[in-house]
Amino acid sequence: MSCQPTNSAAVRLAAAHDDYVREVSETYDEVLVEVSGRIEATTSIGKADIGALLFWKRLRADTKWVRELMLLPDAHVRSVTQAAVASVRDPALATPAAASAGRSALSPLPGFVVGDALASALLVAAAPARMAVYDRRAHVGLGRLGMTLSSSPGRYGRYMTLVEQLRVKVQNVCGRQLSARDVDLALYWLGGR
Repeated sequence: MSCQPTNSAAVRLAAAHDDYVREVSETYDEVLVEVSGRIEATTSIGKADIGALLFWKRLRADTKWVRELMLLPDAHVRSVTQAAVASVRDPALATPAAASAGRSALSPLPGFVVGDALASALLVAAAPARMAVYDRRAHVGLGRLGMTLSSSPGRYGRYMTLVEQLRVKVQNVCGRQLSARDVDLALYWLGGR
């Protein structure tokens, strides 16, 4: 079923997803897939996994918070992240509520007090079928679709509400089932133009 032109946001998002898939190598997410597999087996996220996701997101590692995180025992990091993993996988919670709970669970760790880019990468690795990556390009992509997202505390939960709304719009208008990750890739693509 092709998209009906009744909802330009859904049509633009579906087209952006198609463009992303066509232009970006499917091998790009190999690190994410590998880390996600380890999280599936351990139900927590260790410092090595965080480092791999930092590399995957192409973020800087020469920061104060990275040094502080490295001084923590991996067992402590895993105990904090285990709560985040459990939250985003909790089927009793609606996706935005699970996202908010998972994001909040990460906040005691250095580097996760503010900002959602790396935190969302961890949450996507923990629940790849349910969560979406947030970054500044996705934020710009939302704006290009006419959607507003404030940067006030709780942003990741609000972002996931918008992602879920977009998933429904694309389903209703285009008859296509996009995952939350598909939506974030489309937003990323829109935000980079």
